[in-house]
Amino acid sequence: MPATVPSAEMTETELLDRAWELSSSVALRPEPFGALAYHFGNRRLTFLKRPELVTLVRALAEHPDARSALAATGVPEQQWGGYAAALRGLAAADMIRLR
Repeated sequence: MPATVPSAEMTETELLDRAWELSSSVALRPEPFGALAYHFGNRRLTFLKRPELVTLVRALAEHPDARSALAATGVPEQQWGGYAAALRGLAAADMIRLR
């Protein structure tokens, strides 16, 4: 499977069942609201507007899939849909990639 998959084509279940990691071309800079993510390849700047999302993004590489990372970082299951949408956007911007 290629390193990136069109995240817009993935269902929420498919997205959560995949193994993700922060792109090696991305740096996260902590901010009071969460973090700035800068992609050195495409020069995109993305705002991660919640500290919980930053924690999740940093934890992705340590877990077998996004669902496990959500559970491990303490995100309530009823909020997973919102986090899946955020991960979809980050994948579309190449901020996170499939492992």
